[in-house]
Amino acid sequence: MDAKFIEDVWKVGVRVGVDGDGIVRRDDIESCIREVMEGKSGREMKMNAKKWRDLAIEAVSEGGTSRGGCNADHWGLKPPLKKKIV
Repeated sequence: MDAKFIEDVWKVGVRVGVDGDGIVRRDDIESCIREVMEGKSGREMKMNAKKWRDLAIEAVSEGGTSRGGCNADHWGLKPPLKKKIV
């Protein structure tokens, strides 16, 4: 997943900063975890994650938007040929 989508679009996570050497520091990870677990934005992330979860369940449920177009006929696929075992 792209970090931008997770943080800015879907709003279900935070991005950990890296230093000039590309290293993630322990205190940066700690502050991100604290923000998710205890901060106001953490509560928003939890609500957004639940919203995306519910939308995904709805999409793959019977009659959902992901069910109609995902069949073999739609993609022009044929069932495998049955081989006779001699």
